[in-house]
Amino acid sequence: MYASREDIGYDFGDDSKAGSKPIKPNPNIDGGWAWMIVFSSFLVHILIMGSQMALGILNMEWLEEFNQSRGLTAWVSSLSMGITLIVGPFIGLFITMCGCRKTAIIGGILNALGWILSAYASNVHYLFLTFGVTAGIGSGMVYLPAVVMVGQYFQKRRALAQGLSTTGTGFGAFLMTALLKYLCREFGWRNAMFIQGAICLNLCVCGALMRPLSPKDVNEKYAVRRNSEDNRAKALSHSAETIKSNGVLSEEPEKKEVIKNEEVLDDIKHIEIGGNSRIGKSMYGLRILKTVSQLTVTVRKGFGIWYSSYFGAASLFTNRVFVAFIIWALFAYSSFVIPFIHLPEIVKQYDLSSQNNIFPLTSIIAIVHIFGKVILGIISDLPCISTWNVFLMANFTLVTCILTLPLMQTYISLAVVCALIGFSSGYFSLMPVVTEDLVGTKHLANAYGIIICANGISALLGPPFAGWIYDITHKYDFSFYICGSLYMVGILFLFIQPYIGKKQSQEKSTEEAQV
Repeated sequence: MYASREDIGYDFGDDSKAGSKPIKPNPNIDGGWAWMIVFSSFLVHILIMGSQMALGILNMEWLEEFNQSRGLTAWVSSLSMGITLIVGPFIGLFITMCGCRKTAIIGGILNALGWILSAYASNVHYLFLTFGVTAGIGSGMVYLPAVVMVGQYFQKRRALAQGLSTTGTGFGAFLMTALLKYLCREFGWRNAMFIQGAICLNLCVCGALMRPLSPKDVNEKYAVRRNSEDNRAKALSHSAETIKSNGVLSEEPEKKEVIKNEEVLDDIKHIEIGGNSRIGKSMYGLRILKTVSQLTVTVRKGFGIWYSSYFGAASLFTNRVFVAFIIWALFAYSSFVIPFIHLPEIVKQYDLSSQNNIFPLTSIIAIVHIFGKVILGIISDLPCISTWNVFLMANFTLVTCILTLPLMQTYISLAVVCALIGFSSGYFSLMPVVTEDLVGTKHLANAYGIIICANGISALLGPPFAGWIYDITHKYDFSFYICGSLYMVGILFLFIQPYIGKKQSQEKSTEEAQV
């Protein structure tokens, strides 16, 4: 879905012959340059997600500078976080047409531009556009390719590679919190954002490292291994796939469209040759016509793949278990983001700034978050333990910490709760695994894009809601209580998922029996 012709060089021809050829080991898959991809993704997580987790420092500066309500000011950080995730499904269109490398480089430039322009902000609404929208879209254009490229380069060690790359979020939150605090203290928040924008230009370097796999590499990785079957079984399987495609474009019309487009391009080439022999002046116009035709073919094909992946895959939304998972995602991410945005302000209210300056609470969450991802991943890989149960327990622990955090008014107690928040939020590394268990490998990319989008909506609305509640009550307590309660509602949908799945499987078996 997120792979373009540049990235993987897809061959839409008949792959029935691929099974007869042995798959040779490729040094670029699960090794070699693949680890450079992991390193690139690790840096992206530091610069993108780590910076967003440290926005609480800038949020305090914006409150003092613009003297606006906490609810309005919190929208700046929420827009940046939310848009980064919400635009995920739409960034897939750019990846399909341009490839991961070009998309990431353009996103790096856009993200740096958002930071730099924000240094000249005259009001909060200016930050909405420059930092919230511009930097947010740029972040999304880098973040998604970083995740996708790791999946393309790894097959056997995919879980390990994704785990190592996503630990950059924890490292980034720790490093960027210290960096932004130092820059704001020494140079002021405007110069700090300008310097951070210059640092974010390194995202273009990370994008340049995302070298696309060659067609040969992809064929070795994605070659279809067919068992010896009779021709009748193959024909029946092919017919069933064509008729019942669950909204995904069938291969036959796609082949015809590709052939038709290639014929158009060939005609243009012949016209161009004839023009060279007869009228030299028409060469320039023919080349423009050829370029426009090729661009039209690329855009139509990319949009078709993107549209069919999200809006045509109706089976994802008819899966009631997956719909319950989406409802959970709508409430989950805000409870993790709110402490990062509002903890510095809470510490200031409790007169704990001197202790927090020595070791910030947000840094505690970030550091323990790294270990949480690794440890929860190791526990989930144990054969005697269910990944789903680990996922549920981590969610339940996190919502308990969110509900009890307002009761803690000393630095030690807040540090303990923040450590538990960081550890339990390590379940983010389990989300791709749980999603795959729910929808299967075939729909994993589409489903995970939808889950990320739901998390983005949660991150977008959560912190402003907490700030708005503070403006009314002059306390953050109710913000955590309300968001924690909504999060608990989402967890209840996780608890009833096994029942929903069992009922849905029974209905399917009944329908198959009737047929």
